Amino acid sequence: MGNVPDATHRALKLRAAQHGRSTEAEIRFILEAAVAPKVSVGSALAAIGRSLGALSWLSNETSAPSSQRVLNDHS
Repeated sequence: MGNVPDATHRALKLRAAQHGRSTEAEIRFILEAAVAPKVSVGSALAAIGRSLGALSWLSNETSAPSSQRVLNDHS
């Protein structure tokens, strides 16, 4: 494998075998995982809520339920 140290190549081959993939497929998997956007569950749920309009009052405090405005005013 080109410029990859022997120990790294052996580790990749072992990891690929453990996952039932070729070494090339394992390298692609590792690279894709490394550059994939990281989104937290909370952020994802908030985005879904915003897209459905369920959390729209969070961005506009004047339209928040009165109990929520009181909490915001005293926090």
